[in-house]
Amino acid sequence: MKRLLLAALAGLCMSSAAAAKDFVVAHVYDKTGPLEAYAKQTQAGLMLGLEYATQGSMTVAGRKIRVIEKDNQGKPDVARAQLASAYADDNADIAVGPTSSGVALAMLPIAEEYEKILLVEPAVADSITGDKWNRYIFRTGRNSSQDAIANAVAFDQAGTSIAMLAQDYAFGRDGVKAFKSALKNAKIVHEEYLPANATDFTAGAQRLFDALKDQPGRKIIFILWAGAGNPFKIADLDPQRFGIEIATGGNTLAAMTPLKSLVGMEGATYYYYGIPKNPINDWLVAEHQKRYGQPPDFFTAGGMASGIAIATALARTKGDSDTDALIKAMEGMSFDTPKGKMTFRPEDHQAMQSMYHFRIKNDPSVPWAVQDLVREITPDQMSVPIQNKR
Repeated sequence: MKRLLLAALAGLCMSSAAAAKDFVVAHVYDKTGPLEAYAKQTQAGLMLGLEYATQGSMTVAGRKIRVIEKDNQGKPDVARAQLASAYADDNADIAVGPTSSGVALAMLPIAEEYEKILLVEPAVADSITGDKWNRYIFRTGRNSSQDAIANAVAFDQAGTSIAMLAQDYAFGRDGVKAFKSALKNAKIVHEEYLPANATDFTAGAQRLFDALKDQPGRKIIFILWAGAGNPFKIADLDPQRFGIEIATGGNTLAAMTPLKSLVGMEGATYYYYGIPKNPINDWLVAEHQKRYGQPPDFFTAGGMASGIAIATALARTKGDSDTDALIKAMEGMSFDTPKGKMTFRPEDHQAMQSMYHFRIKNDPSVPWAVQDLVREITPDQMSVPIQNKR
């Protein structure tokens, strides 16, 4: 009897010790490389999200949350190796990242191989939660279809001709595909794909002008771009002489700076710090301004959403980090973010969320183009397709 009691007590102690182990979050992201600026924002947001959700304790259900960082350098092969190492060597319970869509697609099979969750933030390509998806993939970031459907609100009118300028990799091509699918009335007359590191846009601009200049009605060049390079230089080539407008979706504050002169331009965005009105965004704006001397940026909000999602899931499992328990907790889970409520759709684990139709305003007090809210586009107003085959 005494032996049984001692065994039971030993088992209880082992259980308590296991429960007290750190919950390890591996952030595998593009800390260096062409998307470094975006990745830095995501990392800051992730830590702010965990801090906010745990009231500064970094502890949920008696377990300390510990974040480890791995720099994939924007390279798919490096990211695959680092994710495998995070799961196998660092005993990560969950991983977050990356920034690049191409890198994310390379990482998806690793999550499936190790049967551990990869929370994708902020890579955008539809295929991540589409035909390349597996049950271990969740995404707080928006996908290309959400971007496209929201932007279609502003531009999908009969008699409108659109030429697309995008980067020649997963983000650009998936984005154009989704945009085309979302349009019901406007027509795409040309698709121009340039290298992701392009700096000279002259030849591409000429092809865009040639495709549009003789079209009747409204004529728009819609730009899908991320990272280095400034495709908005094509505005210096005077497309207005052909009656051509420049348009794009939302982006980082730095990327929106060249758009300051495009007053009245419309588009749709994932986040702009001045748009959402809720307590979490109020806290984020105030804390980020205090700590970094500027407002939170496009990807900071996404990083914060991922941190809040992790803490919410761990609270729902009462500290259980078993992957199946986390998946069960996260499927259909709603959680509050700087953008308002998000919900992981059970079918593909894509976060359903609001987007924002904006109009550019020139405010002399800030160096970037201010995005004035036209209207919030709520999840129920966007028919985001389920694209996985499972």
